Amino acid sequence: MRTGELVLIGRHPLASNYAAVARVEAQGRSRTVVYKPIRGERPLWDFPDGSLAAREVATCRIDELGGFGLVPPTVLRDGPLGPGAVQEWVGEVERPAPSPVSVTRPDDVPEGNIVVLGGEDEEGDPLVVSHPDDPRLRSMAVLDAVINNSDRKGSHILLADGGLRGIDHGVSLHEDPKLRTVLWGWAGEPLPEQETARLSRLAAALEEEAVREELVDLITPVELDALTARVGELLATGVHPAPSEGWPAIPWPPL
Repeated sequence: MRTGELVLIGRHPLASNYAAVARVEAQGRSRTVVYKPIRGERPLWDFPDGSLAAREVATCRIDELGGFGLVPPTVLRDGPLGPGAVQEWVGEVERPAPSPVSVTRPDDVPEGNIVVLGGEDEEGDPLVVSHPDDPRLRSMAVLDAVINNSDRKGSHILLADGGLRGIDHGVSLHEDPKLRTVLWGWAGEPLPEQETARLSRLAAALEEEAVREELVDLITPVELDALTARVGELLATGVHPAPSEGWPAIPWPPL
C-alpha cells in the first residue's frame, strides 16, 4: 500500500470530501483501496491544523497500538492527486458492506439490540436507532472515546469477511471533547476487562518517545497530550463515557 502504483478507478459517490476508489498494484498483485487526497478536503473551522488524512492514519496507528483490530490498514502516501490517506477497501466494490446499526419502528427492533435514539420519519411516525449488544461494537465504542471521534455514523461501521471495521476517522483526535456516536448503548457501564487491557497497552505505548514522535507528525502536540489524557481518564474511571451536555451526542445524519 505504501509503494505500489496507485491507479484511480473512480470517485466515491457518497463521500463528503473528495475520495476515490483505486487499486494499488505491485508485483502482479492488486488491492482495492480508498484514496483521500489532502487537496480534496474541505476546510473545517474546528479542525484548522494538519489534515483529515493524517488523522485517519493516526487513528489506524492508535488502533494498532491498543490492539483493537477495528481500523483497516491506512497509510499516508503520494498519489495521482498528491499526498493523501490510502485505506484498504472494506467489502466488495460492487456491493458495499452492510452496517449492523438499524433504523426501525419501535416494535421492530432486532432481538438483542440496544435502542440509542428515537425520532420520527417524514410523516411523523416513530423510528428508533439501535445497535447490537456486541463485544466488537463495544470495543469500537471504547476506541471512539479514545480518539474523540466526532462522526461515528452507522454507515461508518461495516461488517465484512466475518469481522467488524470502522472507517472515516478524519474528524477525530481534537483536543476539545467532541465525541458524537451512535454507539451509546453502554454509556456509564463498567469497561470490560479486555477493554481495560487494551487501554493499558495503549497507555504504555503512548509513553514511548518513538511512538510520540510518530504521532506528532500526524496530529499536534496538544492533541497528542489530550489523547494521552483521555486514555488515562478512561482507565481511572473504568466506565464507558456518557454524552456531554455541551456537545451534540449524535452525528447527523446518524446513518
